[in-house]
Amino acid sequence: MIGYVTLGTNDLARAGAFYDALLTELKATRVMEMDGFIAWGNSPTSPMLSVIRPYDKNPATFGNGTMIALLADSRATVDRVYRKAIELGAKDEGPAGPRSDTYYAGYFRDLDGNKLNVFYSGN
Repeated sequence: MIGYVTLGTNDLARAGAFYDALLTELKATRVMEMDGFIAWGNSPTSPMLSVIRPYDKNPATFGNGTMIALLADSRATVDRVYRKAIELGAKDEGPAGPRSDTYYAGYFRDLDGNKLNVFYSGN
């Protein structure tokens, strides 16, 4: 159902480098790029995450209560992606770990303050 999610950035090169390194952990690569916009996915037709400089030329800001959740294929992948995010300069918003019997997640904010979660649901 979701085609793509877009996050605003004030520094496209910095955001691009952050997500290039982070999303590699989820086997995603750049699938689309234009002036002021980069998108990552597992294919051009899969759901994508993108960053963009705001069209209205105003500074990008993050939304309070807004969060993007990235699906992982295992708890080990959650741990790896969360560690990579922190290594890349993301801010901890809740370390990777169990949240219930079947939900395992780690929370962080990217370099522009956007909140993300990497999660695995299952045993």
